[in-house]
Amino acid sequence: MKRTLQTMVIVLWVVLPAAAQTQDVKYAADTVVVQAEGQYEADPDLATLTFQVSAQDKELRKAYARATESLNRIQRLTERNGVAKDDVSTGSFTVFPIYDWSDRKRKARAYRVESRVVLRVRDFSRIGTLIDDSVEEGIVDFRSLTYSLADEEAAKQRAIAQATQRAQDRARAALGD
Repeated sequence: MKRTLQTMVIVLWVVLPAAAQTQDVKYAADTVVVQAEGQYEADPDLATLTFQVSAQDKELRKAYARATESLNRIQRLTERNGVAKDDVSTGSFTVFPIYDWSDRKRKARAYRVESRVVLRVRDFSRIGTLIDDSVEEGIVDFRSLTYSLADEEAAKQRAIAQATQRAQDRARAALGD
């Protein structure tokens, strides 16, 4: 009895997945299937600037204070250039001890404090000024500049609407309407 039950379970285990894979796709009579693509092109309306703040000193307190001052200076710079506070993101400080191994003892000889600042700029005419002022004043190191859409979802919705319209037009043409 037990052997028969095991055999039936094994047979069902092998047959059911095979049956599920062999089902044919069925189309209803008098049905038109159309397909269309939509695309979107848009000029970017948001620039993202990434900067690296870093300070190094023999004393951790001084390195931390210098890094904090750099963040405060870039905050003032962004305010002068009309960047909203919500468009300024700062990361947390990371502390890296720099060790001296000269006498086989691990002793920190200095500390490096780093952070990251990300600015989202909507007025592209201010980008050059922001980069120039921050680098010239020694506030931060410029890392990257990227352009994107602030509302990419709206552009995708326009592409979907375009594809829908094309599909409807193709269906009407196929039906002779």
